[in-house]
Amino acid sequence: MTDLRLKTDSAKKWRTTYLAWGLLLPSVAFLSVFTLYPIGYSAYMSLFKNNMSTFATGPQYIGLKNYVDLFTRDAVFSKAFTNNLIIAAVTVPLSIALAVAMAIFANRVKAGKGAVRVSFFYPTLLPMVAVANIWLFIYTPMYGLLGSFNPNWRFLDNVNTVLQAMIVMLVWKQAGYVMIFYIAGLQNINQELYEAARIDGANAGQMFRRITWPLLRPTTIYVTIITLTNAYKMVDHLYIMTKGGPDNASNMLLFYVYQKAFDQSNTGVASAVTVILIAILLIATSVHFFTQDRRTFYA
Repeated sequence: MTDLRLKTDSAKKWRTTYLAWGLLLPSVAFLSVFTLYPIGYSAYMSLFKNNMSTFATGPQYIGLKNYVDLFTRDAVFSKAFTNNLIIAAVTVPLSIALAVAMAIFANRVKAGKGAVRVSFFYPTLLPMVAVANIWLFIYTPMYGLLGSFNPNWRFLDNVNTVLQAMIVMLVWKQAGYVMIFYIAGLQNINQELYEAARIDGANAGQMFRRITWPLLRPTTIYVTIITLTNAYKMVDHLYIMTKGGPDNASNMLLFYVYQKAFDQSNTGVASAVTVILIAILLIATSVHFFTQDRRTFYA
């Protein structure tokens, strides 16, 4: 009787296991074909010299030379690398701060709550190409929206202001999207906590620091990863607005991959930059997740 029961439990366990793997198989196959294979192939091709000079002979194995040259000889890569760090360091906290403020306002407003949320979220619905054209009009000297106030303002033609102009556009584009997650987080907070805090004499600032922000930490972990990846995948708006100029002052890593792969037909260097970009995102997101998750309270 005991052996029969063990066999039955074992059969159920295997059926559950097979069912679980069967449900996961389509996602695993999709991930393998469209993510893991391209990453592996890019890592493999980054070890070869593959440009116009090797068109007749085929790719030549050079080991890690592409990586060494990028960090020691390639001034454009260094500029794009630095620009991306600045973009990430500025847009991530700005987008989160603005999103939290909009979420709190949209959650508390009484009249026209739906209209407020839609107006905040609307930029997210626009394609990046359309957003680039909108802000290109805003920044255009003389004829643009800001140019009508001062024709001498040339934000996209100045190496000192072009990056700031891109930051404003990116924050405007993604803050509404991040706001949606924070609205959901705010609605999951037990209102009795705020009532108890008011009875104890806490003001709005104290309630935000002691209740709202700590309980929004799981949401913050998630949206930080989203905004970080967004900061490193900016390419279409650069093609429309600046082409990475002036003097590579607005160039980014992903746009540099495009330049190397399609403009210069140098797939070896483009693959190396791709691997570096993936490594940056993987390390940054892993460190952020595993360090912040330990201090996070999940309701």
